[in-house]
Amino acid sequence: GGRGQGHGGRRGGRARRGDVRASLLALLKERPMHGYEMITEIGERTGGTWRPSPGSVYPTLQLLEEEGMVTAQEASGKRLFELTESGRAEADAGGDSPWAEAGRGVDWEAVREVRESLSAVEHAVRQVMATGTETQRTQGLAVLAEAKKKLYLILAEEA
Repeated sequence: GGRGQGHGGRRGGRARRGDVRASLLALLKERPMHGYEMITEIGERTGGTWRPSPGSVYPTLQLLEEEGMVTAQEASGKRLFELTESGRAEADAGGDSPWAEAGRGVDWEAVREVRESLSAVEHAVRQVMATGTETQRTQGLAVLAEAKKKLYLILAEEA
């Protein structure tokens, strides 16, 4: 059941915002855990910058179980996951804290600033489009096109 998540699953060696598979395996190296516990652990260890969704964690655990990487034991309605020998081998091949990559390099302050700026620009665009004359609307669209071009030019200069 290869979903492009095997050993070559980490493009460029950098875990994407959540190499979920690698993170789950790394956690299970420490001790058996429940799915929810793993979600919480990753959230704590990334200082809250990344908390994988149940929608990505549980299917990954299911897949790991089908691949024979983990076994699950039913205990009081919860499933406790544990590494098998092959699971431990893959976990050892991966890093000790793949989740560290997820929070790294993301400047959350900058993300917030960008969001606020975009929101303010969108508000201004709506105003011009709703209340402006035909000419003003045309000018507004020209400003947006110009802004887009300038943003791409910033990237072009860097190269």
